[in-house]
Formats: sequence, C-alpha cells, structure tokens
Amino acid sequence: MTTLTRNNASITNRAEIRVRYAETDKMKVVYNGNYLTYFEVGRTELLRACGLPYPELERTGFLLPVLEAHVKYKMSAVYDDVLSIYATYTLERIPTIRIEYLIKRGDDEIASGYTVHPFVAADTMKPVRPPKVFFEAIERTLENT
Repeated sequence: MTTLTRNNASITNRAEIRVRYAETDKMKVVYNGNYLTYFEVGRTELLRACGLPYPELERTGFLLPVLEAHVKYKMSAVYDDVLSIYATYTLERIPTIRIEYLIKRGDDEIASGYTVHPFVAADTMKPVRPPKVFFEAIERTLENT
C-alpha cells in the first residue's frame, strides 16, 4: 500500500510492510539493522510514487548511494507487526538529497531517522548534480498532489 501526500515543497509517501520472521532475533524483535532496510523500502516506494522508479533512474545513468544514515529507536517492532513507513523528501536544489523516515505501528512511533544520498554517475561513480529527470519527477508530483 502506498499513499502520497504533499506539504508545501515536500512529498511524503506511506508504504506498509509486515515484519517477517527472518527480520527478527530469537526474541522475535526486529533486529536493529533491518530498520535501514525498511528505510530503503520507504525511499524506493517514494521514488516510485513520484513516477521515477529506482531502476529507471539507474537506466538514465545515475545511482543514489547512501552517504549518511541515522536511526533513532523508540520502541520495538516484533514478528508479524504491520508497519507504516513514511518517507519524506523536501525539495532542495543541492547536490545531495536527504530523506526523512518515520516508522509506525498504528499510532505508536517505532523508529525515525534519515538518509543522505549524493547522485553519482553510474559509469564513473563520481558525484554529479541531481539529474533533470529527478527534479522533473518531483515537481510533477508536487503539482499533481
């Protein structure tokens, strides 16, 4: 499930996942490293909802490696929980993008955080300015949401 919302110059997408047994430890609590995987789900679904699925971005010759990541854990998620992952991008014309995340189970905040990504050219792996196709997708989404 995905839901796209707009607030001024930011876009938030909501994606849902169900915690799988393989993502938990012996106590059936989600292993802390898996929250970065959940952030990735949020990020890729946000791009998809904006009309720019990550494989399309790769086909145009750009990659978005993780430069920085931060997670703040608030409470545990456990096996079979249904989690909502909110990923928010605020439009800025800078060389990197920052995506904010909030993971909830119902009304309970489970974790929050952010990731920072530079755009790099796939052939050279060198940082480049965000491509025009990225800004066009974001601006189109802002206009239509």
